[in-house]
Amino acid sequence: MKLEEKNTGVLYIVATPIGNLSDISERAIITLKDVDLIVAEDTRHSKPMLDKLGVSAALLSYHRFNEAARCDELIKRLLNGQSIALISDAGTPLISDPGYRLVRAAHHHHIAVSPIPGACAAVAALSVCGFDSEHFYFAGFLAAKSVARCQQLQQLKSIPAMLIFYESPHRILATLQDMAKILGSHRQALIAREITKRYEDIQRDRLTGLITWLQQDDNHQRGEFVIIIDAPEFSQQQRKVSEKSQQTLEILLEELPLKQAVELAAKLSDAKKNDLYQLALEMKNKSYP
Repeated sequence: MKLEEKNTGVLYIVATPIGNLSDISERAIITLKDVDLIVAEDTRHSKPMLDKLGVSAALLSYHRFNEAARCDELIKRLLNGQSIALISDAGTPLISDPGYRLVRAAHHHHIAVSPIPGACAAVAALSVCGFDSEHFYFAGFLAAKSVARCQQLQQLKSIPAMLIFYESPHRILATLQDMAKILGSHRQALIAREITKRYEDIQRDRLTGLITWLQQDDNHQRGEFVIIIDAPEFSQQQRKVSEKSQQTLEILLEELPLKQAVELAAKLSDAKKNDLYQLALEMKNKSYP
């Protein structure tokens, strides 16, 4: 007997492990074994996992290159009573993965869509970041090119919430360097690398500290990454100093002692020396975001 006895099938959105196979839920396994078809982002990646779980349902690829073409076919199957499970390469589908067109079409045709919750890299990293998690903004992957990436970061800069990103190993260092440049080198952040996998690594520091950590060992730049940037906190002192003057002071503090950095920043900007000095103390004491 199928999971749902209806004229139309059900589209199940099934979360799969992001590294540790033990994180698969019992409900997810039951669902995957009972559906007529499993739609996977990369069948070559999903097949070994499904084999280990003892799942033998038919498997069909569904990725960003064939999403539009596959959608109509899958809707027809659902309307004909077949049940379908959508999975991604890892974690919860549709979180920076294809699938929204299929889900939208299912709703349009009044086909039931049912979530089977489980692992999600963004939520897993959020749970261990130690920042105030009342508000957060998931930005996913940034642009591959630095110019476009910096433009995106500039738009995100003043959002009063934590920022959550995904990033690949070959761009992680360049992305953090752009984040330091646009968001502020003293901004508190967390890198979660290879979550739930053998070489899981969680690092929490200012952006400058995380950049240094990445550069210390090439192995630190391997794997899949979640980046969390703490929400901005604007102190009374910061409000007295223009954003341009703050950026000038930040750069100088990285290279000079505090007193010299303040004196030079005062000469290069229109900010008052005393305001810059008080702000520099905040930065040094890590009260600056």
